Amino acid sequence: MFTLVHLDSSPPEALNAQVLQMVVDYFSDISPVPLTPSNPLYQLYQYVIGYEVHMYLQAISGAQGGSPKLVLALDDDDPALVLGFALYLPSPDDAEACTLAYLAVQASHRRRGIAKALLQQVIEHRPHLELACAASKVPIFESMGLQVVAAQGPHMVLSSRAYRSAGMVAVQDLAPIFQSKEVRQIHTYLVQQNGNKAMSDAENKRDRLLDQMAYQAQALLKERFPTIH
Repeated sequence: MFTLVHLDSSPPEALNAQVLQMVVDYFSDISPVPLTPSNPLYQLYQYVIGYEVHMYLQAISGAQGGSPKLVLALDDDDPALVLGFALYLPSPDDAEACTLAYLAVQASHRRRGIAKALLQQVIEHRPHLELACAASKVPIFESMGLQVVAAQGPHMVLSSRAYRSAGMVAVQDLAPIFQSKEVRQIHTYLVQQNGNKAMSDAENKRDRLLDQMAYQAQALLKERFPTIH
């Protein structure tokens, strides 16, 4: 069994490290750009998403507004063990709304209701929850009570209500991360390891993946709302 803990401040380092490790381990599952390890850009995007979540975790605050919030599922037998987490961004101008940034559950503990419990805990605090995911993951979130409300680029937008919130959320700006010294060093290393052509091919493969995801999102939107199109 597990216990849910809602944090209004940055987690202790031991818990923080487990959350970040899950982000790295399950990158392909939770990333908005779900590259696979076969793509040479995988390590680069893996670093970026890890750093993004690190910044969110450092910014968790009990203050009102758009500070990130974290819900952890801890093992009842070992409360120091993180079984899953939900990281969400409350809307500062809609007291009921939030956007789910990331959700992950340890592979060894999936299909035990942890993900659904994490989502419900978030909804208890912010009843109008929204999230974006690949079309292939829509049935998973629909089984947890969410519903499709829109397509947005390569992603579907799902909500705990039948409409989108008008509230804004403060998302992490990734541009400085991509322009950082660390990312440039990783990119240089990958070019040295794989060559310029392989990296160019990797970028093209990434772009084709996003185009395919956008096509799938539009197709699913038409399936869900046939009278709109």
